[in-house]
Amino acid sequence: MSATKSILCFGDSLTWGWIPVVEGAPTHRYPYAERWTGAMAASLGEGYHIVEEGLSARTTSADDPNDPRLNGSAYLPSAIASHLPLDLVIIMLGTNDTKPFFNRTPYDIAYGMSKLVGQVLTGGGGIGTPYPAPGCLVVAPPPLTPMPHPYFQGMFGGGHAKTAQLGRQYRDMADFMKVDFLDAGEFITTDGCDGIHFTAQNNLDLGKAIAAKVKEIFQRDRRAAA
Repeated sequence: MSATKSILCFGDSLTWGWIPVVEGAPTHRYPYAERWTGAMAASLGEGYHIVEEGLSARTTSADDPNDPRLNGSAYLPSAIASHLPLDLVIIMLGTNDTKPFFNRTPYDIAYGMSKLVGQVLTGGGGIGTPYPAPGCLVVAPPPLTPMPHPYFQGMFGGGHAKTAQLGRQYRDMADFMKVDFLDAGEFITTDGCDGIHFTAQNNLDLGKAIAAKVKEIFQRDRRAAA
């Protein structure tokens, strides 16, 4: 068995690497080294394999009326099975769940995240394999900031107040389900010029913060197994 730790990063445009632009869209993707996943990999160093599964506009468990691909809970089990064996799944979702047409409260969004956590904790079997389920790290995305584009303002109407509560709701949910948690809002703000996405510095700072948490998780688990 390889000593390399495999980590699946499951998220939305913040994980995909969306470069914020004042006009909202279209845009491009940060290079791997400038995405938080790449920054995390660089901070972790040798011995880690990072798998990216970021999709812009992805939700936790809500069906987008315009795009059936975006329900994270409909895809996560397949993503886990296709990338086994995995040691850890990092999930950072919830911003898109605040869109008004989903009509979700912050608790509803945390409940959607709990569905994904359950899928991780029971998702080790894969197809014809004996691999154990990976661990899970829930990351609350940072709160939204003022948006210059009116279409984004409508798309995320009421989202600022909801995202400000996600950290607390996710922390409580993670404690209840006995999984690890990190609040990205304690390390970065959403400084991108569109009010939603990350700057290159945001990505670097978040990647370092998550890497430190990942090391803490594996060191704890190593001591527990000794």
